[in-house]
Amino acid sequence: MTINNLGILGNAFKGSYQINNFKSCEYPRNSGVEHLFEAGLWIGGTVRGEVRVSTTAMDNSRGFSTGAPNYEFTSEQGASINEKSSLFNSKLFDPKAVSHQDFIMNYTDKNLTIPGTQIQIPNHTPLGVDVHLESYNWNYVFSDFFVIMNYTVTNHGKEPIDSVFIGMFANAVVRNTNVSPAGSGGTAFYNKGGNGYNDSLYMGYCFDAKGDLGFTESYFAHKFLGAESKNGFVTPALDSNFKANYNGWTWNGSGDPFLFSPIDDLAKYRKMTSGLNHFPDWETKFKAQLVTPGNRSDLVAVGPFKTLGPDESININFAIVCGKKFEDGFPNSENNAAQQKILIENAEWAETAYYGEDINRNGILDDGEDRDDDGKITRYILPTPPDAPLVKAVAGDKKITVYWNNNSENSVDPISLKKDFAGYRLYLSQLGFDVQENIRIEKSLKEVGVWDLIGDSVFYESGFSAIKLAEPIYLDGDVTPYFYKYEIPGLVNGWQYAVSLTSFDSGDEKNKLESLESSPVAGVQRLFCGTEPNEDMKTTEPYAYPNPYYLNAAWEGASQRQTTNKLIFANIPAEAVIRIYSTSNDLVKTIEHNSGYSGDDMEWFDTYSDIEKTIFSGGEHSWDLLSEEGQTLARGVYLFSVEDKNSGKLYKGKFTIIR
Repeated sequence: MTINNLGILGNAFKGSYQINNFKSCEYPRNSGVEHLFEAGLWIGGTVRGEVRVSTTAMDNSRGFSTGAPNYEFTSEQGASINEKSSLFNSKLFDPKAVSHQDFIMNYTDKNLTIPGTQIQIPNHTPLGVDVHLESYNWNYVFSDFFVIMNYTVTNHGKEPIDSVFIGMFANAVVRNTNVSPAGSGGTAFYNKGGNGYNDSLYMGYCFDAKGDLGFTESYFAHKFLGAESKNGFVTPALDSNFKANYNGWTWNGSGDPFLFSPIDDLAKYRKMTSGLNHFPDWETKFKAQLVTPGNRSDLVAVGPFKTLGPDESININFAIVCGKKFEDGFPNSENNAAQQKILIENAEWAETAYYGEDINRNGILDDGEDRDDDGKITRYILPTPPDAPLVKAVAGDKKITVYWNNNSENSVDPISLKKDFAGYRLYLSQLGFDVQENIRIEKSLKEVGVWDLIGDSVFYESGFSAIKLAEPIYLDGDVTPYFYKYEIPGLVNGWQYAVSLTSFDSGDEKNKLESLESSPVAGVQRLFCGTEPNEDMKTTEPYAYPNPYYLNAAWEGASQRQTTNKLIFANIPAEAVIRIYSTSNDLVKTIEHNSGYSGDDMEWFDTYSDIEKTIFSGGEHSWDLLSEEGQTLARGVYLFSVEDKNSGKLYKGKFTIIR
């Protein structure tokens, strides 16, 4: 889902604010099904009795454009969106990150013109608020269907703002971009949406009631989670005077006395302060009217917050939630409780994440809730798989040996508070996974071993006896003790393999949660099997392979560039100098080798591997068949020598290039 620091969610299907081809709430990923034209925050209140409302998004057929009415928030010139991650292996890792992908930004309604221009913001009377937004996104399989929006709204003015209401506006349009592409006209998909509201979840939703039948069996929803001000934590469930109001209306419509599009601050404020869901005709009229195919916007707004004084803040959280329709055989137009089953479950997961330690959801840290002993409610917590094992993979001659620590076994799930570790899985890539046009390592990894804890009454009960070492060992230069060892034999030298070891838990029957597994992709290590360092070049001689060398061998990859050619010198000492000569004894190339070699002298590894972390066996070195001057070698016979830098021993050999 696209997000920007004007406060707008979604991308209006066309890159309306100059960001082309960004997704507009696509779910599932890579499905082509998008769910959102635009959405954003509305904030309303009174200043000295005058009603004012500031909006980040509103009905506009073009979406956002500079100076468009009802897009009233701006960022300062040069303002950026910060990104950080709680994933330890991420380049954006930050110990203060909340989720796997946090976006942090600020915007304000104070400006009457677009910063850096003379373009006025039409019909805008600032309420006087700044907004700090942090969005949270997790990559677990049980959380990839929601994003939490954590807003802090601060009064930056000198006047108090009374009777404050805050809401999330959305214009959701569920359509399949592969069937109904953007720009194909309103009749293609814009007027096919059905809408509704779930009172208990404070959630407005949209679905495709008539459009891309067979391609869009999913829901979009936006829901209120909770809010906190100087007066404490509040939801409608805790305070009967605090209301959640739902309104839907025809896009830019004016004919219906209830489903009209609000065109000024007073009309917008009325939408925020009273909802169709509280009207006597809600059950008998409005629900049935909203579910029919149409082009609508809707709004979920909560309040009142009685007074927001100067420099005071309100923290409020909403969630964007998607969910597939439950496969019950009903047509798209049928919007029943059975079809909403998955959406409701997904919305409840968003609530579980938001409430975190606040198990009874009262906004108070009660006895037994302070799981991290920090004296305050910690929110944004999800069940987690066990910690990823600390792994050391070693490349050998036609084999890979994997060692790992037992750190995963002490992991405590933050929701159940149990040590629920259940076992380990080992994955190995298929031969040649790395040289395809589209490398998808997650598709290549195949399970080669699984070991399950005995005594927890789940899974295989196979135990760890086949992998557990009699005593933990330490490897050279490594302070980590390794308790387990597994050898993968029968591999092919000179080809790259990806290896990953994960840990999994026993699942949580109470929360209807299947077993969770640490990420195989995040734990991947890339290795090249090959000969180990040669200590005596007389009994085991160095050699080059493939010999003869043929241009564009399979292991060189799909790029077919000369800089990704690859010939390997094998059986060489740990510290060595390799020299290549023509048959007329002209020196062509000198290569310095050490046992820590990682492919950092070749473009092939930059293209297909990870030159900082690729693991070699220590007795092999790759060469791109380029001379010292970067010239491509002609076909023919070449000589090479290998000098052991420690003993001074010298070996001579030859290889052939055939083009």
